[in-house]
Amino acid sequence: MSNHRQAKDLRLQKISSQLAAHGLILRGGFVFGDGEAVPETSGVRPAKSVLLVGQAGAAPWPYFLGWREQQPWDLQNPLDTWSREVIDGVAAYFSAWTVYPSDKPYQPFQQWAMRAEGLKPSPLGILMHPEYGLWHAYRGALLFADEIPIPDIHDSIHLCDLCVGKPCLKSCPVDAYSGDGFAYQSCLAHVHGAEGRPCRTGGCLDRNACPYGADYRYPADVQAFHMASYAGM
Repeated sequence: MSNHRQAKDLRLQKISSQLAAHGLILRGGFVFGDGEAVPETSGVRPAKSVLLVGQAGAAPWPYFLGWREQQPWDLQNPLDTWSREVIDGVAAYFSAWTVYPSDKPYQPFQQWAMRAEGLKPSPLGILMHPEYGLWHAYRGALLFADEIPIPDIHDSIHLCDLCVGKPCLKSCPVDAYSGDGFAYQSCLAHVHGAEGRPCRTGGCLDRNACPYGADYRYPADVQAFHMASYAGM
């Protein structure tokens, strides 16, 4: 291996180490192809590589809570703010640029994730991971103006293809998920209603019904936090 390639490989290790200090992980990446529409780095140069940053299970939660205790009680979108603070810091150290799922113009994070990790969507729309199941997330992406030597991904089994019963489509009291898509208004009305307490306190019943990735399932307080954010509560 050339010294130049070794230096770039070491960069991946250092990025992973800095993210791990906050419970975050690299979620794969890729080099953009010639002629492909890509975000710009530093507002001038087009990106050549992207590394996705995210989590497996609730590993970042203790780090987020420690940070949250030091913030104003009425801070809006605290998890997004924390994610930006952490990932922006890593990006600055490695001369990278950042984009986030909530940034406009929106970037195709789900397509990037499928390309970077070879994943496919579950019936709920969440990407199914062969180890983490539905209990993972993408928090942002690092963009680089040079090509990062990213290991090739290997084909993985799509666990949803092995699941005959599809309990994720049978546990919601209002059948919010179906072959017709996601009935957002029905879900939201139920979550806010008198019968929605199990969803408010323990998270989406359909998601929790999935048998895969149980070791990474978010604790109830984490699920309640995300549900409150989703439902505007």
